[in-house]
Amino acid sequence: MQKVLVVDDSLSVRKVVEKALERRGLQVLSAASGAEAIEALERDRPDVVICDVILPDKDGYQICQYVRSHPAMSATPVLLISGIDNGTVQARAAEVRSDEVMFKPFGVDDLVRKVDGLLGGRANGSTLPASGPAPATAPSAPPSASVAAPVPSPIGSPAAPAPSLGLKERLEGLAATPGVRFVVLTDREGFLIETAGDLTPDADEVTAALASCLAEASNGIGRELGQGQLLGTILEYEAGTLLLQAVGPWALLAVMVGDTGAIGKVRYYVRKALPELVRAL
Repeated sequence: MQKVLVVDDSLSVRKVVEKALERRGLQVLSAASGAEAIEALERDRPDVVICDVILPDKDGYQICQYVRSHPAMSATPVLLISGIDNGTVQARAAEVRSDEVMFKPFGVDDLVRKVDGLLGGRANGSTLPASGPAPATAPSAPPSASVAAPVPSPIGSPAAPAPSLGLKERLEGLAATPGVRFVVLTDREGFLIETAGDLTPDADEVTAALASCLAEASNGIGRELGQGQLLGTILEYEAGTLLLQAVGPWALLAVMVGDTGAIGKVRYYVRKALPELVRAL
């Protein structure tokens, strides 16, 4: 079984990626720091490395350099992930010779496609491109019929390895509730997990980012007031109402309701679906 090492200090990101890739039939190893990543590299010799650029000790560029300079792993594909999209990140990625760079937020479907490509290239005996990483990937469009993503695929997959079908079906059920326009499931950092319903272009990414910002700000206020984490909130706009609901400790569900008269019923169905969504994640 091919192995993928996921290096990120965010537990939610690691969980999402792990589920998505495991659904793809891959063995997933994880590390929360550069030191843990190096231990895993030496111990497990993964077939692909997915590494966040910002880590608590070393950074993703150093991990990539470690792989490139290793006598037994120099050809191992490295996919760097960054929350900042600028020329500096791309230049550094090219300097350390990463194979790919992806920028948050992105869908699991895109991630799974990238990993499939890197694994396929290695299986075919391809070598590292001398020119550096491939062009950076722009934020993905809403995951298509399924993310089989590693879920959403728990980090997004297109109509290909995507989120768990159970998760997709549950979200589609909520999206089919009268008055609901679309639903978006994201982690607390704004990383898309899965979507369903009638979304306009980029609506999923905007909604995910909004949900993340609201949760972060509201959690801070909750701590100051001694009330704990955000569980849910409602935003009213001219053309609709956005319901935001926490799903377990690390995910958020955003539901756009076009019919204000249906809000009560929608909130009931959302809360009723929470236990199943938590289990599906």
